[in-house]
Amino acid sequence: MQTYYYVLTSQKFLLQEEPIEEVLKERTRHYHEQEKEIDFWLVKQPAFLEAPEMAEIKAKCPQPSAAIISTNQQFITWLKLRLEYVITGEFQAPSQTISDPIASLATVS
Repeated sequence: MQTYYYVLTSQKFLLQEEPIEEVLKERTRHYHEQEKEIDFWLVKQPAFLEAPEMAEIKAKCPQPSAAIISTNQQFITWLKLRLEYVITGEFQAPSQTISDPIASLATVS
């Protein structure tokens, strides 16, 4: 099992009120230059929140939610400091309750 770290907030805050697209583009560019594999994902309505152990976290977060999930704890800590109004945490996956750590419940329109 792998440990995944996340910042979680409302989609409106993350995608409209914060310039997160710019941050993620810069990080992606840096990873490509360093020939490093991408270890972070932006997920709308993350499915991991449906796990029973995440019920309390889900209840605290405005819906619809969005998360940046990563295997890099330092990146998530940096995002928490930069964004302020987010929930952070971690989980193990794959597990019995979280089969796909970056799955989304959002429907494509």
